[in-house]
Amino acid sequence: MLENYKVLTVTHRQTNVKNIGNFVVQCTDSSDLQARLRELKKRFQLDELFYLSTCNRVLYFFTSKQPTDTSFQYNFFQYINPNLNAAQIGSDLLCYEGEASLEHLFEVAASVDSMVVGEREILRQLREAYEQSSNFGLTGDAIRLAIDGAVQAAKSVYSNTRIGEKPVSIVSLAIQKLRSMKVAKDARILLVGAGQTNTLVGKFLKKYEYSNITVFNRTLARAEKLAKLVQGKAHALEHISSYKGGFDCLIVCTGATQAVITPELYTLLLQAEADAKLAIDLAIPNNVDKKVVQQNALTYVEIEDLRTLAKQNLAFRATEVQKAKKLLHTCLAEFPKIYQQRQLTRAMRSVPEEIKAIKDHAINTVFKKEVEQLDDDTRLLLERMLNYMEKKCISIPMKAAKAVEL
Repeated sequence: MLENYKVLTVTHRQTNVKNIGNFVVQCTDSSDLQARLRELKKRFQLDELFYLSTCNRVLYFFTSKQPTDTSFQYNFFQYINPNLNAAQIGSDLLCYEGEASLEHLFEVAASVDSMVVGEREILRQLREAYEQSSNFGLTGDAIRLAIDGAVQAAKSVYSNTRIGEKPVSIVSLAIQKLRSMKVAKDARILLVGAGQTNTLVGKFLKKYEYSNITVFNRTLARAEKLAKLVQGKAHALEHISSYKGGFDCLIVCTGATQAVITPELYTLLLQAEADAKLAIDLAIPNNVDKKVVQQNALTYVEIEDLRTLAKQNLAFRATEVQKAKKLLHTCLAEFPKIYQQRQLTRAMRSVPEEIKAIKDHAINTVFKKEVEQLDDDTRLLLERMLNYMEKKCISIPMKAAKAVEL
């Protein structure tokens, strides 16, 4: 019944993340992607096709009666990327069929198979990928049922386990530290550096509605871009020593190989304020001079502290994986019943029309002469009786289909 479900996937688990791009459909835009996926579906005689591509996996989930043997796999990915050879495909590719393909899909949705276990981003990506595949006209009822099942299973895992608790990204942990110290929403926050890390910091600050942010960066244009994101102010890093606005929290991450926040600069930034400050140093090597920490009333958080906590939190999440898998197996056990009921319901779609056609044929053809001989009241009663029987006859098989037990 479920044997037509198939998965071909390449993930971070069996290859370097850089290699995953070799298995992705190369395209210039959405229209090009749609055309290539439609051709892929047609060329390999797939009934339905769902395509998911993220930074650490590419997944082709489809329905087909043909076996996905090594010859199929080779031809499939040769179409996607002619530069791939049999050895690459054989070493990097995972193939699942039937219930195993559904189990993999469910584990992906619940982030059990993710690089960072418990991160819910994959569920959003899965939904968006399904919406795209559906809009492309690639999917049908079978994949819709599977995706719905995977989403519901993932929700069950997130609701009934602690797999998503305890942040594991460095930036999220840094923001958690900031919030745990009750830093006010209008606190003066200085962001030193406007690279990828501090841009992510800025997104968190915006999310939690911090409103008084000043950005310093070597390149003013990048400082202005980040400042626009957080609705703050931007300055070139070379002018930081003349900044007179003071601060409550300092978040530093630049590409410098030596301390950016020296004791002298820190003293200037303090503006003679005596209250305790918070400094979060997300750079390697550290951007805050150790003497700054030693000489001032300062709560100092460095990246190594956060890394240690991230590892501890990730280990905690790993302990929840077995609980998650038990829940997923329960959901998987229910899926054949849902699938069968759907097939029965689809098969029953024609029943109402067929019963109505039988009734009309009986009145207008088989018993036409007899009906014509009836008086108006009797004919009306007969039609009412037949309409009643029609409705009842339609409801019986529909109820039976819904109540069927596998």
